[in-house]
Amino acid sequence: MADSLSRRGFVGAGIASTLALGLSACGGSSSSEGKGGKVTISVNGMPPKTQPVDRKWYEQDVRDFEKSHPNIRIDAREGYMDPKTFSAKLAGGQLEDVYYVYFTDPSGLIQRRQGADITPYLKGVPYIEDVAPAFKKVFTGPDGKIYGLPNGQYSLGLIYNRDLFKKAGLDPDKPPTTWDEVREAARRITALGDGIVGYADYSKNNQGGWHLTSWVYSLGGDIATRQGGRWKAAFDSDAGRQALTHLHDMRWTDRSMGTRQLLQIEDVQKMMGSGKLGIYMAGPDNIPTIVKQFERKYSEFGVAAMPGTATLGGGNGFMFNPKATPEQIKAGVQWIQWKYLNPDRTQHDDKRAKGGAVPIGLPLDRLFTARTQAEVDAVHARYATVPQTNYKPFMERNSGLTQKVEPPNAQQIYTVLDSVMQAVLTRENADIGHLLGDAAKKVDSILATVK
Repeated sequence: MADSLSRRGFVGAGIASTLALGLSACGGSSSSEGKGGKVTISVNGMPPKTQPVDRKWYEQDVRDFEKSHPNIRIDAREGYMDPKTFSAKLAGGQLEDVYYVYFTDPSGLIQRRQGADITPYLKGVPYIEDVAPAFKKVFTGPDGKIYGLPNGQYSLGLIYNRDLFKKAGLDPDKPPTTWDEVREAARRITALGDGIVGYADYSKNNQGGWHLTSWVYSLGGDIATRQGGRWKAAFDSDAGRQALTHLHDMRWTDRSMGTRQLLQIEDVQKMMGSGKLGIYMAGPDNIPTIVKQFERKYSEFGVAAMPGTATLGGGNGFMFNPKATPEQIKAGVQWIQWKYLNPDRTQHDDKRAKGGAVPIGLPLDRLFTARTQAEVDAVHARYATVPQTNYKPFMERNSGLTQKVEPPNAQQIYTVLDSVMQAVLTRENADIGHLLGDAAKKVDSILATVK
């Protein structure tokens, strides 16, 4: 979703996420000059010219890679995964050899045989074995073969105002770890008065459904499960009822969510940026937006892991054109590893970013297993430009949470769940059981189209 997938140019606790692309906007797959010759691969994800710093760094990376890999030429292009044009590009030979996807894409692409099996080309590639299993799984087919590689990820957590925590008598170094503690913290922050709201959440433009999904995950539930080969709605459950009851009680019993509802991300970020909000659900990438747009300081904000046992995570990566030659796939794997899955370049990336506007040290893009990730984190700590101690509560708990991805046909489902969130937050007498049951029937119809 918008706040966590629009992030670009952060140097987090992982790989720099300067992903977009686009040198020559011309279409068409590149050609391979065959065994023993120079291989040209088209790749998308190059930052547009409207992001001059990211673009400059990307183009420099292309030059450096080609210098160290003289038999490979990168035909870099702008653009990301566009479901509306993907199949036509593939059929027409216009799809890049290495193409950008979101974590919600690989499952369907693999089923439709629109991605190449890259398993044979991964043997001996540096650090591939150190990629966290949860992210490898995103690109693994039902046949156990691997069809892509990740290059960025996020996990939802809680953003909070440390100053309001202190004023409310709460310890900003020990933020809530359960929804009951969130409720109590929100109640105490709201009691400060002066229009301060303890907790806020989204409920429109599909963002309410997105966040309700994360609520349900955190309470041990699911939005959709596969039963007998078919997907069915799963949120009309104890977890679903608990999530909506928490929201209802904060809104109507505690009055800790304010009176203004039907909020979306821009509204909530503005509340946080004005110093009038205590807590909201978001990824760590929200903090630079708030700091820049509302002229705040990084020291004012903390990040906690999602309460409960699981969180909604997402991310992005690259898959490979099934029409690409073996030489192109091999070259593409080398490019993705060198640029995005390369702890050896962490210091280079951090030194390059140091002194600029790019924050270094946010808890983002944590793609590796513990030991390798710790080595990457140590480098980030040396160059950090943000107060990493404020993110310690997130770092300590998030790795122990189950990372769950969005359900199939997520946007359509979120539209349905938006109305559930809106009803609970705008009608004191909302019938939670009826809302969930009615929404489940609608989502079953949506899921019936999933292959």
